[in-house]
Amino acid sequence: MDTKELENKIIEKLKSIYDPEIPVDIYELGLIYDIAVEDEGKVHIVMTLTSPNCPSAEEIPNEVEQKVRSLEEVREATVQVTFDPPWDKDMMSEEAQLELGFL
Repeated sequence: MDTKELENKIIEKLKSIYDPEIPVDIYELGLIYDIAVEDEGKVHIVMTLTSPNCPSAEEIPNEVEQKVRSLEEVREATVQVTFDPPWDKDMMSEEAQLELGFL
């Protein structure tokens, strides 16, 4: 499987993870900044949260790591949380903005 195919599978997994306070998945919310797929099934994800005080600050990154690791092509998964740049609603997909009434 090439890296683009694996990245697409990872994105599908990420779309199954929701911020418990917002009815939109973390990918459409724009919380995923980067997905790096390296040789031998190593994956590194850079993500953010809606705020540094997010009540799910520990659960969401852990769930991201677990779901990505559950893919048989992934041997190792790491998740890095950053607040630079800080998240804002403009990072959401158009679909998410419609769902939340921002458009």
